[in-house]
Amino acid sequence: MLTRKKKNRQHTPDPAGAFSAERTVFRLAPDRRSFEPELYEALRAEVPIIDACFGKIERLTNDFRLVCPNRAAQKELDDFSREVSVGMSGSSLMTFADLYLDTLLTYGRALGTIAVDKKTRQIKGMCIADPTVFRVERGKDPLDIRFKLVGSEREVKMPAGQRWFYTTLNPSVKHPEGVSVLRGVPALSDILMRIYECVGQNFDRVGNVRYAVTYKPVNEADAAFAKERAAAIAREWSDGMASARSGTVKDFVAVGDVGIKVIGADNQVLDTNIPVRQLLEQMISKLSIPPFLLGLNWSSTERMSSQQADILTSELEYYRRLISPVLRKIGCAFLRLAGYSCSCEVEWGNINLQDEEALARARLYNAQSAALEEKTKEGE
Repeated sequence: MLTRKKKNRQHTPDPAGAFSAERTVFRLAPDRRSFEPELYEALRAEVPIIDACFGKIERLTNDFRLVCPNRAAQKELDDFSREVSVGMSGSSLMTFADLYLDTLLTYGRALGTIAVDKKTRQIKGMCIADPTVFRVERGKDPLDIRFKLVGSEREVKMPAGQRWFYTTLNPSVKHPEGVSVLRGVPALSDILMRIYECVGQNFDRVGNVRYAVTYKPVNEADAAFAKERAAAIAREWSDGMASARSGTVKDFVAVGDVGIKVIGADNQVLDTNIPVRQLLEQMISKLSIPPFLLGLNWSSTERMSSQQADILTSELEYYRRLISPVLRKIGCAFLRLAGYSCSCEVEWGNINLQDEEALARARLYNAQSAALEEKTKEGE
């Protein structure tokens, strides 16, 4: 809450105006949402389809190569892209891009640094920070970014120069620090997990068959010994069930009116196909992954599948635009430290084989039309 200073019962206006209020909200927002990183991690662990969507996005997005006009520099740049260390156990710039994009999608922000060897002045590896241990604050001006540890006012010292990079996903005026692609999904996943839990409980009750053995006395003589006969029936029934567990089959023989029913056999288990599918459709639409890529056999026409693939392509192009400046920055830093003055660009590959097929078909049609035009001119 913002406090107002009063002097002689008169309000002193804040010269910064709305910027001070916006900055205060920005500083307090990460504290109110400090539980979200753990929630998103648990969500990916409990709902396998969400984790599968993330894997598909990363593998379809990250297909690139850093290129530069200098041939000698290009060879060293290719070697660097294949062998650069990433974190504790990773290697290659492709691995870094996968990890960086995964962090960006899960937490809505990603922070990385370029580690430089002080002796050789060469890049020795790439490091990605854990977004759950730091928060972002606005500095003295809107373009100044400050990183502080969660639960502390201690500021994180960033490397000098341009050796660090910070990317946000879907930033807004309300949330300039970015938001996760999973925003809005926890409410749906809570309902989905309750449905799965109820399904498991129903199968525990119905799937594990239980019997109700009922003995009805025929006359007054039977009623006088009903307790003893019911105990004998229960004893023999338990012995028969215990023998069945060991593989021995025993018949149950009783005298009188004895009824045996399966408990819960008359009850109808609720059909969960429709609600589960509705929830999954909402989640998949949030992640923009076509159902057929996840192995879901939902009815869809060929045209609908093509439209879904086009939508996925536009989403992947957006992610590529986010991480292209980071990859370009890493490549240029390597070239500068290696003694080259040229710059590099990110050359992305086609997203799927359908694009390659469409391009090849277009070239074929163009070649055929050009050949027909030449024959027409020769005939004239």
